[in-house]
Amino acid sequence: MIDNLTQTQRMVLALVLSFIFFIVWDFYFSPQKKALADVNQTIQTNAQNSSNIQAPMSTTTQVASNGNQTALTTTNPINIASPIVPSGAKTITTINAKNYKLTIDELGRISKYEVLKENFKNEDGSYPNLVSPEFNLKPLEIRFKDAALNNEAFSQSYETDIKEINLDGNNSQTVILKQKLSVTEITKKITFNSNGTYKLQISLTTPHEFFITPGFRPNIEADMYTFKGTLIVKSDGTIETIEDGDAEGNEVFMGASILSSNDKYYTSTIYSFDNRINIFMSKDSEDRPLPFIKGNQNMTLDGYMGGKEYDKLHSIDPRLTDTIEYGFFTFMAKPVFLFLKYIHSILGNWGWSIVAITIIIRFVLYPLTYKGMVSMNRLKELSPKIKEIQKQHKGEPQKMNAKMMELYKKNNANPMGGCLPMLLQIPVFFAIYRVLLNSIELKHAEWIGWYTDLSVMDPYFVLPILMGASMYWQQRITPTNFTDPMQEKIMRFLPIIFTFFFMTFPAGLTLYWFVNNLFSVAQQYYVNSIFDKEKARKEAVNNVES
Repeated sequence: MIDNLTQTQRMVLALVLSFIFFIVWDFYFSPQKKALADVNQTIQTNAQNSSNIQAPMSTTTQVASNGNQTALTTTNPINIASPIVPSGAKTITTINAKNYKLTIDELGRISKYEVLKENFKNEDGSYPNLVSPEFNLKPLEIRFKDAALNNEAFSQSYETDIKEINLDGNNSQTVILKQKLSVTEITKKITFNSNGTYKLQISLTTPHEFFITPGFRPNIEADMYTFKGTLIVKSDGTIETIEDGDAEGNEVFMGASILSSNDKYYTSTIYSFDNRINIFMSKDSEDRPLPFIKGNQNMTLDGYMGGKEYDKLHSIDPRLTDTIEYGFFTFMAKPVFLFLKYIHSILGNWGWSIVAITIIIRFVLYPLTYKGMVSMNRLKELSPKIKEIQKQHKGEPQKMNAKMMELYKKNNANPMGGCLPMLLQIPVFFAIYRVLLNSIELKHAEWIGWYTDLSVMDPYFVLPILMGASMYWQQRITPTNFTDPMQEKIMRFLPIIFTFFFMTFPAGLTLYWFVNNLFSVAQQYYVNSIFDKEKARKEAVNNVES
């Protein structure tokens, strides 16, 4: 059957199959899918046994709070000791701000961080907590290279100079935490700001090699098709991402500027643009990345916890917008998002902004799509002659191709003309796909009717069905020159296949594709009418001549 396809049909088929492969892989076989499938088992295991967090270390014996000894042996490129962390560490300081509330526990870690924004609420009405209680690695946790010192640090409580801070307006307040150990005293001076940022100053009375972490990534959005893991902005300004399931546990990044633990919408980030940081990666038993920054006796770091809102990150420092990860198509997705945001600033509604950007993109691509549609119509007119050539030169592929190319040239038809516009639209679609999946601005964004959250699937499947119907409509009016009935039947099933795909897509993305299809239908009708008029004119001329 494949041998009977024309070059155009092969290209169209290849593009369609590529699209389907991308969607199927991204949704059903990505590393996040495996992590999501095992999350319940992992949570239970991590809650019972902190040895699942396998920070690189040498063979050591650690003493738990109950006196039992646990032997842990792992590969150790950087010798971060992995402690037995006592459960139920009590809160010693609480910070209340307008848009967040956090607590610091007796081990000097951020033990809870709630984002207090109405449009970020979870489905059950609760506020998202960026510090998952199921995982032991917490933001601002310090681990020492020396296992004995590490065990002491996790059994000795910090003292605080203030138990509660209330941030009003744009003010900042500082808390000082101290931990006295046998060989050194640690001081953490943390200045919290109302916008979710903080400045951390660490000092040790005597130097000892240690590592500090932004913590395990937030664990809020339970989906399998967006980035979850660690993002690093390296010394050369390029971005490195390590997804859940892909961590090797021995990655090192010297002179980096940003270290982020990210999920779909939220981040726990530590950054330093003036004094660069050295990052060492570890991993847990599920190959999820555990990030650490190598400490100095006296060091200052900046941090941010909260939603990955473009405007907020940009106001803090434009370089922090790099923490918004769009995947392979970031180079296209970021400009698309900025343009979409600009349209939203005019229209004030994300749904209508998606409709508007779809129409604008279609107008930009109009010359190419027009040429593609014209080419497809010309190929349809040549279809009888193509079939005749294939019949005459069956078994002579070289001669058949030569005759067909001669036919195309004589009639000014381009067999590849219908593929180029499709080829150009696919990366645009993927860019928008990534924007609508990863932009927290669309969370709880309303459109019309029951569309109160364009970041989730249509609860009534109206848009996916309309999208599939419009795709079928477009297919019915689009000229084709299939020479194999089976191939034509396969193509006819595509609207049904895509309808099922889009049922799980965010409503905003399905809206984009539906509007795109409507525009294609209108454009196809226009091109068809031109050819109908030209055909009628030729028939009239022939009738007069005869």
